[in-house]
Amino acid sequence: MTEIDIRLTRYGSRVATELTTAALADLSARYGGDGDTTPIQPGEFDPPEGAFLVAYVDHLPAGCAGFRTFAEDETTAELKRMYVAPEFRGRGIAKALLSAVEGVARETGRSRIWLETGTAQPEAIGLYERSGYVRIEDFGHYKGYPDVRSFGRDL
Repeated sequence: MTEIDIRLTRYGSRVATELTTAALADLSARYGGDGDTTPIQPGEFDPPEGAFLVAYVDHLPAGCAGFRTFAEDETTAELKRMYVAPEFRGRGIAKALLSAVEGVARETGRSRIWLETGTAQPEAIGLYERSGYVRIEDFGHYKGYPDVRSFGRDL
């Protein structure tokens, strides 16, 4: 079993920037373009309005995930920048990150969590469905795109 150390991290930190850059490159390879053009302000991930977490395995950064408060409803967290580096996939890191983000969101007063993903990310869709997420009406930056899939669950 992989031992995973998950730490709250500043979104603009070096390690967070390296992981989010890799996440965007992965999305770009799947979808083209810049990967994700959703407008993001780094401060949106500052507690208590949000949080950004980095998972470490053997002291190496292995993945990341964060949430920001959904602008139209402060009880809703929006999951962003969920990513596990390819060499660390298949070890339960994504599930651990998702659970950790949900916990922090719950602790800071959010009652539900929403996310956008896409059809070119079947492994992500599988993770969310196995974790109790259900399809919701599309929202946010990619609302109306044919390949977008929005999910949510109560916390």
